[in-house]
Amino acid sequence: MNYRTNDKTNGSDIIGMTEELQRKVDAAVRLIQSAAYTDGSPVEVAYSGGKDSDVILELTRMAGIPYRAIYHNTTIDPPGTIKHVREHGAEIFQPDKSFFQLIAEYGMPNRFQRKCCRLIKEKKTLDRCIMGVRKAESTERDKNYEEPTECRVYGKGRKKQSVEAFYPILYWTDEDVVEFITGRGIKVHPLYYRKDGTIDPKRRLGCMCCPLAYYRKRIDYFRRYPGMVRAYLRAAEKYRNTHPDVDTVKKYADVYEWFTREVFFERQAYWEDHKTVTQFTPPITGNFWKSISA
Repeated sequence: MNYRTNDKTNGSDIIGMTEELQRKVDAAVRLIQSAAYTDGSPVEVAYSGGKDSDVILELTRMAGIPYRAIYHNTTIDPPGTIKHVREHGAEIFQPDKSFFQLIAEYGMPNRFQRKCCRLIKEKKTLDRCIMGVRKAESTERDKNYEEPTECRVYGKGRKKQSVEAFYPILYWTDEDVVEFITGRGIKVHPLYYRKDGTIDPKRRLGCMCCPLAYYRKRIDYFRRYPGMVRAYLRAAEKYRNTHPDVDTVKKYADVYEWFTREVFFERQAYWEDHKTVTQFTPPITGNFWKSISA
């Protein structure tokens, strides 16, 4: 298959690519080309700055179709993300409200109730969108995504909007992703590189301290970025002050108890067994709490 690209002199030049990956690349490029409009209008490339986004962006360039790479700034992505996004030429869309402004308005997000994804990330930009979804990313994605195309719906009621979504790397493995990135010489986010310069495909970019992350990983984020804790507490305190009659506010003695429940306990039942901070040993040291009060 012959590829066209805006950025490489030889679009099909992938060093050391296996035949299996070549077939997957060919299929991905064909799928992306099928998304193109006949009138030359651009399709969206949903760009997060993660490794899979870098792959679909490169594949779209190889497909030679008009596109717009669009990054929705979550305001809590890991350091270096904005720089990486700019280096890859993506457009940066700023949210109407930052993550912490949403906490001040709606309260702390958790695994079951979150406004942040819907109001900051999951929204329609163009009618057709190329996305870097892969079944190998998680058991949940393996279960939820069966076909490489679908009609994806955002919003509810009158604000409901549909997007024709394309998943060109849906069946790619972690090894496929690393092989393609290495073969094409793609520069990925610094977070993915090990000390020896190789790529760790198990690392995820994502929002810092995301409630959907495994809780120990979330704690590790808070430990490494204590400024996030201070920002969480300030925003949550604003919510408490403006929503004194909400059940969530009444349930906890103060903002610190609320934060402790959301971060250190996976389930409400665990929290019920340990009503106060003095009755349990959190999975981080006291130095963590000293650091955030500095």
